[in-house]
Amino acid sequence: MQEFLIEMLECPTCHGELKWKVNRHQEDRIEEAEVVCKNCGVVYPVHKGIGIFLTPDLPREDFWEQVNSQLMHFLRENPQIEKKLMDTPLNNLNPADQYFRALILEEREQYVLAKATIDLAQSKMYTPEYLKCFNSQINYLIAQISVFNSPIIDLASGRVEFVEIMLHKLKQPVVVTAFSPQVLYRNRRWLEFFGLYERVSLLAFDARLSPFKDGAVEVMTTNLGLVNIEKPENLSLELRRIVSGKFFAISHFYPEDDEVNVEVIKKVGLDQFLFRKPTLNSFCKAGWQAKMENMMIGKACPTPKGKVIEGAGIDAFPVTETKLEWGLLVAQ
Repeated sequence: MQEFLIEMLECPTCHGELKWKVNRHQEDRIEEAEVVCKNCGVVYPVHKGIGIFLTPDLPREDFWEQVNSQLMHFLRENPQIEKKLMDTPLNNLNPADQYFRALILEEREQYVLAKATIDLAQSKMYTPEYLKCFNSQINYLIAQISVFNSPIIDLASGRVEFVEIMLHKLKQPVVVTAFSPQVLYRNRRWLEFFGLYERVSLLAFDARLSPFKDGAVEVMTTNLGLVNIEKPENLSLELRRIVSGKFFAISHFYPEDDEVNVEVIKKVGLDQFLFRKPTLNSFCKAGWQAKMENMMIGKACPTPKGKVIEGAGIDAFPVTETKLEWGLLVAQ
């Protein structure tokens, strides 16, 4: 993590001041450190360049890490399936199996092939309308944040596809965030390989109890990340506390009369940020001025299931064909 973050951070447990004992620098980066709250005494490490500011009181499930580890465990127990995934001509695999092949390539640190394979899989996995809407939101958001000079804090950065685009098109430092240090370490290796790590910092924290001081963040972004935050009832309030400028969220919403998808979404508790009215209400109740921009509608279909890894899926939603309403949530 880069040193400028020291002035932006506080204890996420009690909001106390932090005492930094830096054990290893690399130019303007902190690679190893012990960070102690002067008020409550909680210790937060910086390890392998990742600032780890996780509180012990909130339950979390790292779905991406679980899926990845389960996949690799499954393949170790079934080497004949891994062999089939890797030996079958790429274009003879369906998009889900292409994606699984990309994860194996990434595990083997064959990043160029992994990236090309992921790009191919995603181009076939989603409808042309879905991809058009998604790319439009990306381009629109890049234009909005290009006017800022301050660091961009990217919330729930996932596999850093959007971060890569920001690093190619913008000049600001970018803070990549997730609550899984393991995912962030994967992101570091990926970005280093492609020569994109120079302006990146990595922070592990829970968005519901963030380590940023009041108003410390001028601009925050997220690419479809709100829905990935568990039990987000107070998330809008916490974001309001730390963001002094603007919060931008690429979003897509399901029609409320889409009975099949709505039933499943509500059953798993993801309804707060997958419908437009609840999303805007959540931000407005927390004191934001919030609106949707660049709205558009596109067809979305369930993503294919694996054939080599029979029945394995990539996305949980939609469960049936629907029309998604896309837009950029702008809150200030």
